[in-house]
Formats: sequence, structure tokens, C-alpha cells
Amino acid sequence: MTNDPLRDAARAMRDIRDRCVWTQGIDHRDLVPYLIEESAELVDAVEAGTRADLREELGDVLWQVLFHAEIASRDVDDPFDIDDVARGLTEKMVRRHPHVFAGETARTPEEVLVLWNAAKALEKHERRSVLDGVSSHMPSLALAQKVLGKAAQVGVSSDGSDTAPLSEAQLGDELLALVATAKAQGFDAERALRERVRQLEDDIRRAELKAPPAT
Repeated sequence: MTNDPLRDAARAMRDIRDRCVWTQGIDHRDLVPYLIEESAELVDAVEAGTRADLREELGDVLWQVLFHAEIASRDVDDPFDIDDVARGLTEKMVRRHPHVFAGETARTPEEVLVLWNAAKALEKHERRSVLDGVSSHMPSLALAQKVLGKAAQVGVSSDGSDTAPLSEAQLGDELLALVATAKAQGFDAERALRERVRQLEDDIRRAELKAPPAT
């Protein structure tokens, strides 16, 4: 072991890949369910766990990253390793924080977001829609929030009714009540929201045909 715990973890992953017959048979697709599970457990630790839980679950998610990188390093056609992943991440974060690394000024979170989006737009210039890069595998509520943000960028509004300001707890109560209503009426709340989000995505794409896409 060295004084570099991250390097030790990467080395342990490599040794396990070399000598563990179960690990040797795993590919990127096989790992997806484990990544989803470990990510969910990390969320639980953040929201309701102890500091020890948080440290452990962060480690489990890091192991998934190391696992994917080790698999990728052995690809015959296009290999990359954890150093390439870390290098690419560092370069991207430096580009997206010009107020930290390049002399730009951002005094408010809103100004930071403007700089972030500008840098991201340069990186993703090949994208033709604000929906490009939005994963359909996100949980439906998270996907709805994401797509609503994209809709605002192209001037598309949802048909949601205005409500008085709610606390987060009150919002949770209302969401749970809606799910209870769906269950009582035999509806699938998850499917209902996803189908509504798809309609909103269609509205966004129609709006983009009439004007250049926002970034």
C-alpha cells in the first residue's frame, strides 16, 4: 500500500479483475444494475444516513467508477483507463469554471451558471436540441424537472396551474396524495408522468423547428 489511497483502490480493482473469475465475466452493461443500486443507496445515505453511511456509500459508487474504467482499459479498439477519466474530468471542470481558473468574474450563483452554460455550449456545439443528452432513464420526477427546465429555454410553458407557495414537506404531501389518487383509480402514476413528459418533449421539438435551439 502507498500514501495514495485512490491509486491503491485502482490497483486493487486491477488485481481483482485479473484474478477473480466473477469479475472477469462482467462488462459495462452487466454493471448498470449495480450502479443504479449503489447510487440509490448513496442518496439514502445523504438524506437519512450517518456520516459513516455516507463515507461507505461514496466508496461503493467510486468502486463502480473504477470498475468501469478497468473494463474500458482492456478494450481492444478504444481503451482508456481511470487516469484518462480523471484527466478528462479535470480539463472539463477547469473549462467550466473560468471564474476560478481563467480570470472571469462571477459574483452570484446566476453569473456562475451563465459561464457554465456558455462553456458547455462550446463543448456540445454538435447538439441540435436542448433535449440532447437528457437521459430517458432518469426517474420520472427528476426527468420532469429536467425537461421543464429545457422547455423554459425555448419558451415552451407547461399547463400546470399556479399554486400558493409550498414548503418542501407540503409539496411531498401533495405528491403523495396524487399518487394515492392514481392508485385508487387504477392508474400507473409513473407511466402517467412519463407520458406527459413525452408530450412536453414533443412541444419542445416543435418549438425548436421554428427557432434556433437554445444552449
